[in-house]
Amino acid sequence: MTATAAPQLHSSNTRTSTRRPATRSSSRIHGSPWGLAARITIAVVVSAIVMFPLYWMLVVAFSPRGEVFEPGIRLWPSEFTFENFAKVFGQFPVADWFVNSVSIGLVATALTVVLNLLAGYAFARLRFPGRTALFMLALATMMVPVQVIMVAQFRLVADLDLVGTYWSVILPAAAAAFGIFLARQFFIAIPDELIEAARIDGAGPVRVFLQIVLPLSKPLIAVLILLTLMGSWNDFAWPLIALKDPDLFTLPIGLLYLKGQTTPDYNAIMALALISVLPMVVLFLAFQRYFVQGFARTGIR
Repeated sequence: MTATAAPQLHSSNTRTSTRRPATRSSSRIHGSPWGLAARITIAVVVSAIVMFPLYWMLVVAFSPRGEVFEPGIRLWPSEFTFENFAKVFGQFPVADWFVNSVSIGLVATALTVVLNLLAGYAFARLRFPGRTALFMLALATMMVPVQVIMVAQFRLVADLDLVGTYWSVILPAAAAAFGIFLARQFFIAIPDELIEAARIDGAGPVRVFLQIVLPLSKPLIAVLILLTLMGSWNDFAWPLIALKDPDLFTLPIGLLYLKGQTTPDYNAIMALALISVLPMVVLFLAFQRYFVQGFARTGIR
Protein backbone atom coordinates (compact mmCIF):
# COMPACT_ATOMS: atom_id res chain seq x y z
CA MET A 1 0.00 0.00 0.00
CA THR A 2 2.81 2.40 0.90
CA ALA A 3 4.77 1.62 -2.22
CA THR A 4 1.83 2.31 -4.49
CA ALA A 5 0.83 5.48 -2.67
CA ALA A 6 4.26 7.05 -2.92
CA PRO A 7 4.39 7.15 -6.73
CA GLN A 8 0.88 8.63 -6.79
CA LEU A 9 1.90 11.33 -4.34
CA HIS A 10 5.03 11.97 -6.34
CA SER A 11 3.09 12.21 -9.59
CA SER A 12 0.57 14.64 -8.07
CA ASN A 13 3.40 16.82 -6.82
CA THR A 14 4.95 16.67 -10.25
CA ARG A 15 1.69 17.81 -11.90
CA THR A 16 1.33 20.61 -9.35
CA SER A 17 4.89 21.75 -9.86
CA THR A 18 4.48 21.78 -13.61
CA ARG A 19 1.37 23.95 -13.40
CA ARG A 20 2.79 26.69 -11.17
CA PRO A 21 5.37 28.12 -13.59
CA ALA A 22 2.63 28.54 -16.26
CA THR A 23 0.47 30.50 -13.79
CA ARG A 24 3.37 32.72 -12.77
CA SER A 25 4.41 33.32 -16.37
CA SER A 26 0.85 34.19 -17.44
CA SER A 27 0.49 36.60 -14.52
CA ARG A 28 3.80 38.22 -15.51
CA ILE A 29 2.52 38.62 -19.07
CA HIS A 30 -0.79 40.19 -18.04
CA GLY A 31 0.84 42.34 -15.37
CA SER A 32 3.78 43.48 -17.47
CA PRO A 33 4.19 47.17 -18.32
CA TRP A 34 3.84 46.36 -22.04
CA GLY A 35 0.51 44.64 -21.50
CA LEU A 36 -0.78 47.57 -19.43
CA ALA A 37 0.40 50.04 -22.07
CA ALA A 38 -1.34 48.05 -24.81
CA ARG A 39 -4.64 47.99 -22.92
CA ILE A 40 -4.45 51.73 -22.22
CA THR A 41 -3.65 52.45 -25.88
CA ILE A 42 -6.59 50.37 -27.10
CA ALA A 43 -8.92 52.05 -24.59
CA VAL A 44 -7.77 55.53 -25.67
CA VAL A 45 -8.16 54.75 -29.39
CA VAL A 46 -11.64 53.25 -28.96
CA SER A 47 -12.72 56.17 -26.75
CA ALA A 48 -11.47 58.67 -29.33
CA ILE A 49 -13.41 56.92 -32.12
CA VAL A 50 -16.59 56.88 -30.03
CA MET A 51 -16.27 60.49 -28.87
CA PHE A 52 -15.26 62.02 -32.22
CA PRO A 53 -18.85 62.50 -33.54
CA LEU A 54 -19.76 64.39 -30.37
CA TYR A 55 -16.60 66.47 -30.65
CA TRP A 56 -17.32 67.24 -34.31
CA MET A 57 -20.86 68.30 -33.39
CA LEU A 58 -19.38 70.65 -30.78
CA VAL A 59 -16.92 72.15 -33.28
CA VAL A 60 -19.54 72.78 -35.99
CA ALA A 61 -22.03 74.21 -33.47
CA PHE A 62 -19.55 76.88 -32.33
CA SER A 63 -18.08 77.61 -35.80
CA PRO A 64 -19.12 80.54 -38.00
CA ARG A 65 -21.84 79.81 -40.52
CA GLY A 66 -20.58 78.28 -43.77
CA GLU A 67 -17.19 77.25 -42.39
CA VAL A 68 -18.23 73.61 -42.59
CA PHE A 69 -18.26 73.88 -46.42
CA GLU A 70 -14.72 75.22 -46.67
CA PRO A 71 -12.13 72.79 -48.11
CA GLY A 72 -10.16 70.72 -45.66
CA ILE A 73 -11.04 69.44 -42.21
CA ARG A 74 -11.09 71.88 -39.32
CA LEU A 75 -10.72 70.24 -35.93
CA TRP A 76 -11.10 73.58 -34.18
CA PRO A 77 -13.31 76.60 -34.95
CA SER A 78 -11.56 79.57 -36.53
CA GLU A 79 -13.45 81.65 -33.96
CA PHE A 80 -15.97 80.70 -31.28
CA THR A 81 -19.42 82.11 -31.94
CA PHE A 82 -22.87 81.71 -30.40
CA GLU A 83 -24.73 83.00 -33.46
CA ASN A 84 -25.91 79.47 -34.30
CA PHE A 85 -27.55 79.09 -30.90
CA ALA A 86 -29.02 82.60 -31.15
CA LYS A 87 -30.51 81.76 -34.54
CA VAL A 88 -32.02 78.52 -33.29
CA PHE A 89 -33.62 80.12 -30.23
CA GLY A 90 -34.71 83.19 -32.21
CA GLN A 91 -36.42 81.47 -35.14
CA PHE A 92 -37.77 78.30 -33.51
CA PRO A 93 -39.56 77.54 -30.21
CA VAL A 94 -36.64 75.53 -28.88
CA ALA A 95 -37.52 76.29 -25.26
CA ASP A 96 -41.02 74.83 -25.77
CA TRP A 97 -39.57 71.77 -27.51
CA PHE A 98 -37.16 71.28 -24.63
CA VAL A 99 -39.93 71.58 -22.02
CA ASN A 100 -42.06 69.11 -24.00
CA SER A 101 -39.20 66.60 -24.15
CA VAL A 102 -38.53 66.96 -20.42
CA SER A 103 -42.23 66.64 -19.50
CA ILE A 104 -42.84 63.58 -21.67
CA GLY A 105 -39.55 61.99 -20.63
CA LEU A 106 -40.09 62.43 -16.88
CA VAL A 107 -43.69 61.20 -16.83
CA ALA A 108 -42.97 58.29 -19.18
CA THR A 109 -39.90 57.30 -17.17
CA ALA A 110 -41.70 57.39 -13.82
CA LEU A 111 -44.64 55.37 -15.11
CA THR A 112 -42.50 52.86 -17.00
CA VAL A 113 -40.06 52.26 -14.14
CA VAL A 114 -42.89 51.64 -11.67
CA LEU A 115 -44.61 49.16 -14.00
CA ASN A 116 -41.34 47.40 -14.84
CA LEU A 117 -40.45 46.98 -11.16
CA LEU A 118 -43.88 45.64 -10.24
CA ALA A 119 -44.04 43.25 -13.20
CA GLY A 120 -40.46 42.09 -12.70
CA TYR A 121 -41.10 41.39 -9.02
CA ALA A 122 -44.26 39.45 -9.85
CA PHE A 123 -42.49 37.29 -12.44
CA ALA A 124 -39.50 36.69 -10.17
CA ARG A 125 -41.01 36.14 -6.72
CA LEU A 126 -44.73 35.47 -6.96
CA ARG A 127 -46.29 32.13 -7.88
CA PHE A 128 -49.39 32.22 -10.07
CA PRO A 129 -50.78 30.12 -12.94
CA GLY A 130 -49.34 30.92 -16.37
CA ARG A 131 -46.41 32.91 -15.01
CA THR A 132 -43.83 31.42 -17.38
CA ALA A 133 -46.14 31.63 -20.39
CA LEU A 134 -46.91 35.29 -19.72
CA PHE A 135 -43.24 36.11 -19.30
CA MET A 136 -42.35 34.38 -22.56
CA LEU A 137 -45.16 36.26 -24.29
CA ALA A 138 -43.78 39.53 -22.96
CA LEU A 139 -40.32 38.65 -24.25
CA ALA A 140 -41.79 37.71 -27.63
CA THR A 141 -43.05 41.27 -28.08
CA MET A 142 -39.42 42.42 -28.23
CA MET A 143 -39.08 40.58 -31.55
CA VAL A 144 -41.86 42.60 -33.20
CA PRO A 145 -40.61 45.81 -34.91
CA VAL A 146 -42.29 48.98 -33.71
CA GLN A 147 -43.20 49.93 -37.28
CA VAL A 148 -45.38 46.82 -37.60
CA ILE A 149 -47.75 47.86 -34.82
CA MET A 150 -47.86 51.61 -35.47
CA VAL A 151 -51.16 51.51 -37.38
CA ALA A 152 -52.90 49.42 -34.71
CA GLN A 153 -51.32 51.54 -32.00
CA PHE A 154 -52.57 54.74 -33.63
CA ARG A 155 -56.09 53.36 -33.95
CA LEU A 156 -56.05 52.41 -30.26
CA VAL A 157 -54.84 55.86 -29.23
CA ALA A 158 -57.44 57.47 -31.52
CA ASP A 159 -60.24 55.36 -30.00
CA LEU A 160 -59.15 56.59 -26.57
CA ASP A 161 -59.25 60.19 -27.88
CA LEU A 162 -55.61 60.77 -26.92
CA VAL A 163 -54.16 61.84 -30.28
CA GLY A 164 -52.45 65.19 -30.01
CA THR A 165 -51.77 64.92 -26.27
CA TYR A 166 -48.77 63.95 -24.17
CA TRP A 167 -50.50 60.72 -23.15
CA SER A 168 -50.54 59.49 -26.74
CA VAL A 169 -46.72 59.30 -26.51
CA ILE A 170 -46.42 58.23 -22.88
CA LEU A 171 -48.90 55.36 -22.53
CA PRO A 172 -47.98 53.11 -25.51
CA ALA A 173 -44.45 52.61 -24.19
CA ALA A 174 -45.33 52.41 -20.50
CA ALA A 175 -44.73 48.66 -20.10
CA ALA A 176 -41.37 47.95 -21.75
CA ALA A 177 -40.62 44.24 -22.16
CA PHE A 178 -36.88 44.75 -21.88
CA GLY A 179 -37.30 46.62 -18.59
CA ILE A 180 -39.49 43.82 -17.24
CA PHE A 181 -36.80 41.32 -18.23
CA LEU A 182 -34.07 43.34 -16.50
CA ALA A 183 -36.14 43.70 -13.33
CA ARG A 184 -36.96 39.99 -13.21
CA GLN A 185 -33.31 38.98 -13.63
CA PHE A 186 -32.25 41.40 -10.91
CA PHE A 187 -34.88 40.24 -8.43
CA ILE A 188 -34.02 36.58 -9.03
CA ALA A 189 -30.43 37.34 -7.96
CA ILE A 190 -31.57 38.64 -4.55
CA PRO A 191 -30.86 35.95 -1.92
CA ASP A 192 -33.88 33.86 -0.98
CA GLU A 193 -32.87 34.00 2.68
CA LEU A 194 -33.75 37.71 2.88
CA ILE A 195 -37.19 37.14 1.42
CA GLU A 196 -37.88 34.11 3.63
CA ALA A 197 -36.72 35.95 6.77
CA ALA A 198 -39.11 38.81 6.02
CA ARG A 199 -41.96 36.37 5.43
CA ILE A 200 -41.25 34.57 8.71
CA ASP A 201 -41.52 37.96 10.45
CA GLY A 202 -45.00 38.32 9.01
CA ALA A 203 -44.29 40.57 6.01
CA GLY A 204 -46.58 40.19 3.03
CA PRO A 205 -45.61 40.52 -0.64
CA VAL A 206 -46.16 44.29 -0.69
CA ARG A 207 -44.11 44.90 2.44
CA VAL A 208 -41.34 42.62 1.20
CA PHE A 209 -41.24 44.54 -2.06
CA LEU A 210 -41.20 47.98 -0.43
CA GLN A 211 -38.91 47.33 2.54
CA ILE A 212 -36.60 44.54 1.36
CA VAL A 213 -36.43 44.48 -2.43
CA LEU A 214 -36.57 48.18 -3.36
CA PRO A 215 -33.72 49.31 -1.04
CA LEU A 216 -31.49 46.72 -2.75
CA SER A 217 -32.56 47.77 -6.25
CA LYS A 218 -30.83 51.15 -6.64
CA PRO A 219 -28.57 49.93 -9.51
CA LEU A 220 -31.56 48.43 -11.28
CA ILE A 221 -33.63 51.60 -10.87
CA ALA A 222 -30.75 53.67 -12.23
CA VAL A 223 -30.50 51.43 -15.30
CA LEU A 224 -34.25 51.56 -15.93
CA ILE A 225 -34.33 55.34 -15.53
CA LEU A 226 -31.44 55.86 -17.95
CA LEU A 227 -32.72 53.46 -20.60
CA THR A 228 -36.30 54.70 -20.42
CA LEU A 229 -35.42 58.38 -20.37
CA MET A 230 -32.98 58.00 -23.27
CA GLY A 231 -35.53 56.06 -25.29
CA SER A 232 -38.26 58.62 -24.65
CA TRP A 233 -35.92 61.57 -25.21
CA ASN A 234 -34.67 60.28 -28.58
CA ASP A 235 -37.98 58.89 -29.85
CA PHE A 236 -38.88 60.42 -33.20
CA ALA A 237 -41.28 58.39 -35.35
CA TRP A 238 -44.14 57.89 -32.90
CA PRO A 239 -44.23 61.47 -31.49
CA LEU A 240 -44.21 62.74 -35.08
CA ILE A 241 -47.35 60.68 -35.77
CA ALA A 242 -49.17 61.20 -32.46
CA LEU A 243 -48.49 64.89 -31.80
CA LYS A 244 -50.39 67.12 -34.23
CA ASP A 245 -49.87 70.47 -32.50
CA PRO A 246 -46.44 72.03 -33.27
CA ASP A 247 -46.46 73.52 -29.77
CA LEU A 248 -46.22 69.95 -28.39
CA PHE A 249 -43.32 68.84 -30.59
CA THR A 250 -40.15 67.48 -29.00
CA LEU A 251 -36.52 68.21 -29.81
CA PRO A 252 -36.03 65.34 -32.32
CA ILE A 253 -38.99 66.64 -34.34
CA GLY A 254 -37.50 70.12 -34.12
CA LEU A 255 -34.34 68.79 -35.73
CA LEU A 256 -36.49 67.64 -38.64
CA TYR A 257 -37.77 71.20 -39.03
CA LEU A 258 -34.24 72.56 -39.38
CA LYS A 259 -33.14 69.78 -41.71
CA GLY A 260 -36.23 70.20 -43.90
CA GLN A 261 -35.34 73.73 -44.94
CA THR A 262 -34.53 74.52 -48.59
CA THR A 263 -30.93 75.33 -47.71
CA PRO A 264 -30.17 73.54 -44.43
CA ASP A 265 -28.01 75.45 -41.98
CA TYR A 266 -25.80 72.67 -40.67
CA ASN A 267 -24.27 74.89 -38.01
CA ALA A 268 -27.72 75.57 -36.56
CA ILE A 269 -28.65 71.90 -36.87
CA MET A 270 -25.55 70.92 -34.91
CA ALA A 271 -26.33 73.57 -32.30
CA LEU A 272 -29.81 72.13 -31.74
CA ALA A 273 -28.42 68.58 -31.80
CA LEU A 274 -25.92 69.57 -29.11
CA ILE A 275 -28.75 70.98 -26.98
CA SER A 276 -30.60 67.68 -27.42
CA VAL A 277 -27.62 65.43 -26.64
CA LEU A 278 -26.02 67.20 -23.66
CA PRO A 279 -28.71 66.34 -21.06
CA MET A 280 -28.35 62.63 -21.80
CA VAL A 281 -24.55 62.82 -21.63
CA VAL A 282 -24.67 64.60 -18.27
CA LEU A 283 -27.24 62.12 -16.95
CA PHE A 284 -25.16 59.14 -18.01
CA LEU A 285 -21.97 60.54 -16.47
CA ALA A 286 -23.80 61.20 -13.21
CA PHE A 287 -25.24 57.68 -12.94
CA GLN A 288 -22.70 55.57 -14.82
CA ARG A 289 -21.58 53.75 -11.65
CA TYR A 290 -25.12 52.53 -10.95
CA PHE A 291 -25.57 51.81 -14.66
CA VAL A 292 -22.64 49.38 -14.73
CA GLN A 293 -23.65 47.79 -11.42
CA GLY A 294 -27.20 47.27 -12.62
CA PHE A 295 -26.17 45.40 -15.74
CA ALA A 296 -23.62 43.38 -13.76
CA ARG A 297 -26.21 42.35 -11.17
CA THR A 298 -28.73 41.30 -13.81
CA GLY A 299 -26.20 38.92 -15.37
CA ILE A 300 -26.03 40.77 -18.73
CA ARG A 301 -22.55 41.36 -20.11
